[in-house]
Amino acid sequence: MPSVPHDLLDQCAREPIRIPGGIQPHGAVAVLRPEDLVVIQASANLGAILDRPVAFDGSQTLGDLVGPRTALENDVRLWAGGTDTAFLEQYQIDGRTFHVSGQRTSQGLILEFESFDEAERGRSASLYQLLRDFLDNSDGLKTVADLSAGVAAEVQTLTGFNRVLIYRFDEDWNGTVIAEKGDGTLPSYLDLRFPASDIPAQARELYRTNRLRLIPTATYTPAPLIPALCPTDGAPLDMSFVALRSVSPVHLEYMRNMGTAASLSISIVIDGQLWGLISCHHAQPRYVGPQIRAACDFLGRIVAQQIAARERAAEIDERLQLKNIETELVAHLARAPGFQAGLVDCASQWLALTNSAGAAVVTNGIVLAAGKAPPIDSILALVEWLRTRNVDQIYATRSLSADWPPGKNIAGVASGVIAVPISRLHASFILWFRPEVVQTVRWGGDPRAAKATDTAGRLHPRLSFEAWKQEVRERAQPWRSAELLSAADFRGAIINFVLQRAEERAQLTEELQRSNKELEAFSYSISHDLRAPFRHIAGYAELLGEEEPDLKALSRHYLDGIIAAALSAGELVDDLLHFSQLGRTNLKMSRIDMTKVMAEIRRSLAITEGQRPVEWEIGVLPPAWGDTTLVRQALFNLVDNALKYSRDATPPRIKVWGQDRPDEVLYCVEDNGVGFDMNYAGKLFQVFQRLHRQEDFEGTGIGLALTKRIIDRHGGTLEAKGAVGQGAAFSFTLPKRQTGGNRGHA
Repeated sequence: MPSVPHDLLDQCAREPIRIPGGIQPHGAVAVLRPEDLVVIQASANLGAILDRPVAFDGSQTLGDLVGPRTALENDVRLWAGGTDTAFLEQYQIDGRTFHVSGQRTSQGLILEFESFDEAERGRSASLYQLLRDFLDNSDGLKTVADLSAGVAAEVQTLTGFNRVLIYRFDEDWNGTVIAEKGDGTLPSYLDLRFPASDIPAQARELYRTNRLRLIPTATYTPAPLIPALCPTDGAPLDMSFVALRSVSPVHLEYMRNMGTAASLSISIVIDGQLWGLISCHHAQPRYVGPQIRAACDFLGRIVAQQIAARERAAEIDERLQLKNIETELVAHLARAPGFQAGLVDCASQWLALTNSAGAAVVTNGIVLAAGKAPPIDSILALVEWLRTRNVDQIYATRSLSADWPPGKNIAGVASGVIAVPISRLHASFILWFRPEVVQTVRWGGDPRAAKATDTAGRLHPRLSFEAWKQEVRERAQPWRSAELLSAADFRGAIINFVLQRAEERAQLTEELQRSNKELEAFSYSISHDLRAPFRHIAGYAELLGEEEPDLKALSRHYLDGIIAAALSAGELVDDLLHFSQLGRTNLKMSRIDMTKVMAEIRRSLAITEGQRPVEWEIGVLPPAWGDTTLVRQALFNLVDNALKYSRDATPPRIKVWGQDRPDEVLYCVEDNGVGFDMNYAGKLFQVFQRLHRQEDFEGTGIGLALTKRIIDRHGGTLEAKGAVGQGAAFSFTLPKRQTGGNRGHA
């Protein structure tokens, strides 16, 4: 919205509205010393109001002023010795009736005198009935709007003012007229908005603490206090709670510019906060006596309680609805593999938690979004900005661009934002978004002209209150309290969920580690114990064949089968033993010359290669960092596999190459063999899993599983790609030295 210059706001803030040094002249003030009721300060018009001579030199007591041993003096003396902070009574002084109210302050006892208006006696007699009727009827006013309209009508009946407005503040302290009752004398302000600068912060605070203020005429001349400074402490008298306190000249000019000659304001205070005002205006001077003002104050308190009750009831209903949504959503997340994916799967409930149009969850730099959300790069930039703000519990705004200028670019989907952090270590957030709502706001006058100064530097209010329209952008619908509480509660549920999953993973990891160690020990024991029997079987079968040269062909075939099976079982046991030992061996890390390793592998495979013409293509192989023996074994297994499964190709082609990357080194072994179906690629690296028949290609089914375990222990990755009849490519990565690897047990 348009803003008021800071120097004018500062000037407003400096106005001495609590210590004006004078009062409105429809009454008079006397300041008494508590211990002896000596009049130490008084308004200049005290003698005229009481029709008695007043000495302003501290020589008079209250008894001297109003008569000794009168009811007023006795009551004030009792009050001075008690603990009550205030009182209000009627007293007779020289046959005239006065309303006398008192305030206890650190500077003295402040008494206010107002003459009783006989014209108001008739209205006072009906106050009880009016208030009772309103209370009886208010139960049927279900909404705040209906209640406000009813209050405006009731106050207008009580006070007789031409126009009564119900004025509600928003979060920026702009006020909107939400209800009005008038007799047509003054123009209607219903639905108009008034800028926060019309009622500065210090004035709002006085409205909060002193709930009622009457200005019978906007043209009065203040009656000064004599002496100007309070003798108790030599400071101006604090009149924050004095009903007769003189108001700011700027406010009086504001009233005159508005065409208002008299006003009465009744504050609506809810839970200690200023919610709004009941503001009464009259075209001519108008006085309302203390009894009717007290009735209006009582009505204001009742209305505040009823508004609070309705708003709390509405909030409770909404909280229950949102809590039900949260319960359903959390129940679904408990069954999901991860809460991020679970949120996306239940996008409608996720958005309904805060009645948002879009949402996103950001964890480890990954963004998952639902509904109408900003682009991913904008979400990441927003999260980084939130991280720099050290958001601890919740961040909420209806105008993101006001806090974060780049938010202007995403106002169409994210003018309103709620963000809750879900990690203390990482920039991880759950966010909800609301788009801007382009509004045409009707102001009671151009707020840009809210204050002005003349050539002498004196502050003046604006002159015009004609309706002025403004298009407001980059502002979403405000977040309600229930929605903010819902987001905060959901944050707690997600954090508990993540912690629970972390505990479950830790427990599962511990159980898996224990099971792995038991399985490794079992595998080692079985493998070690089986090696000797299989070797014995093969050895005795060979001896039997040598000692019985005349065996029949069928018996010789059976004997050869026993030897082959025993040797195959022995190889299997050896591979199992090697596989189980791998998890129990520490890695001995060093620089590895992979070109040299590949040359050694080719020499060792020369016998396997035999006389087959194999086309080798060995590319550049960057050095690696790892356990030389294990890395050689991993590469050997891949090359041996490539030779085995490409032996029927014409001719077999094996390609081995490497690539140096910023944080890792890649090695790849490609062949033109039988290949495999990618639908079964997940089985390749499991123990005993084969994609081809044993009769077609020999092997134990452990080699690739062993290779994967070696690469995993180094902190690398192993991948396979292939197609049936088109060959296969196996690649693995090894981290460079700076990132290291797992040097301990798996």
